[in-house]
Amino acid sequence: MSDVLLGLSGLTKAYPGVVANRDISFQIAKGEVHALLGENGAGKSTLVKTIYGLVRPDSGTMQLDGKPYHPAEPRAARAAGVAMVFQHFSLFEALTVAENVALGMENPPPMAALAQRITEISNAYGLPLSPERTVGDLSAGERQRVEIIRCLLQDPQLLIMDEPTSVLTPQEVSTLFETLRRLRAEGRSILYISHKLEEIRAICDSATVLRHGEVVGSCDPRTTSARDMAEMMVGASLQTPSRAPVLAGEIALELKSLSLPSPRAFGTPLHNVSLILRRGEILGIGGVAGNGQDELLLALSGEMRSPAGMIWLNGSDVGTSRPNDRRKLGLLAAPEERLGHAAAPDMSLSENALLTGALREKLVDGGFINWAKTTAFARRIIETFDVRTPGPHVAARALSGGNLQKFVVGREILQNPAVLVVNQPTWGVDAAAAAAIRQALLDLAARGAAVVVVSQDLDELMEISDRFAALNAGHLSEARDARGLGIDDIGLMLGGAKAEVAA
Repeated sequence: MSDVLLGLSGLTKAYPGVVANRDISFQIAKGEVHALLGENGAGKSTLVKTIYGLVRPDSGTMQLDGKPYHPAEPRAARAAGVAMVFQHFSLFEALTVAENVALGMENPPPMAALAQRITEISNAYGLPLSPERTVGDLSAGERQRVEIIRCLLQDPQLLIMDEPTSVLTPQEVSTLFETLRRLRAEGRSILYISHKLEEIRAICDSATVLRHGEVVGSCDPRTTSARDMAEMMVGASLQTPSRAPVLAGEIALELKSLSLPSPRAFGTPLHNVSLILRRGEILGIGGVAGNGQDELLLALSGEMRSPAGMIWLNGSDVGTSRPNDRRKLGLLAAPEERLGHAAAPDMSLSENALLTGALREKLVDGGFINWAKTTAFARRIIETFDVRTPGPHVAARALSGGNLQKFVVGREILQNPAVLVVNQPTWGVDAAAAAAIRQALLDLAARGAAVVVVSQDLDELMEISDRFAALNAGHLSEARDARGLGIDDIGLMLGGAKAEVAA
């Protein structure tokens, strides 16, 4: 019996104007955690969609457990023993865990039997979860468990995981890795996609590196440094973000006991959130997804207005001001959700540049749009932030997630804000792009802007923040100097502890 579970040979897939995958060949062994690495736009998404039956290759072949494998749709892939946990969960918040799992099954058993099976699987793999709980009440880590359990009920031989730790706490990452090691010990294989290279080193047995749609190398992550893997991905030396010491200036943004309900049914209200942010300073705010991050950004951007006296910008009360009024004063924001919130999917990049840049870039004159200036602004974003796209005429939804992220963050930074609030600035972007975005934020602060970075990536926050605070259930901890903060201190802050941290 061969120890190869999945073999790819010469897979090629082209779209108009771009070859997404070119002659891709590699193997995944049985009982192996295999990493798939590459920059944004390197072809990873197209490749895993091909393996999962969402995309048909133009040429090339696949073999699964020694037999020809060419799934026409995901249903066929699942029947063959291939399952996938996507980066963005596809769950209905108003339904229970069991009801969500049933929706993903071809022929679900009676609900009582399914609930029992969910309990058995969740306990067996260290993913405790009650089938009766409503998904809207679950944390991000618990929602991921629903997706994993839904896959495990299919008894897969290959599990594809796309950015599985992007919304997890360090403790939840440890739990997930224990589950993956258990699956590996059973002889199952895992194709693991992540931009967190230290995690790749901790869990993966081998790695295949893509660049511009082609395989450019492979390595053993256990003996290869994160920096070396990143440089294999980009084909160049990686620059580490740096900033000269900056003295914090006058107060730019102040929140005074900000309390607001969430506009969403399963959202998190804000409770007495207070902070002071000075010019030239970067404040990092950490927290597990669903603890009030979205609500905080909505309140600061003006999309959700607050009573007077709670939000102050450069000494002026702006709590009741609309988003455009705040933009005129220099308070800009880049939300977490790229498509639908930060960018209109079917609009071109030029049109998306206009949406937030019209005022500060003076793209409208006398009620008429200056399309030459608008296109030039979009092109400047693309060039400055290395957005991989044919041009500003391309629709936002045509970009890879990481490239759209670079465009959205770059669009706000290039408007020279006095205060920038950004949620998940490097979500889903590769190591080189993440370094470039972090450097841009550091440079912005060095020019005197005040920056709030909301992120679930603690390494990112510790790298660029001057001070750190944590959101838990809508409460913001007191901000502390980021230098010298240990992982135990951070863990306590994320969990909402106060007295222990201060002790």
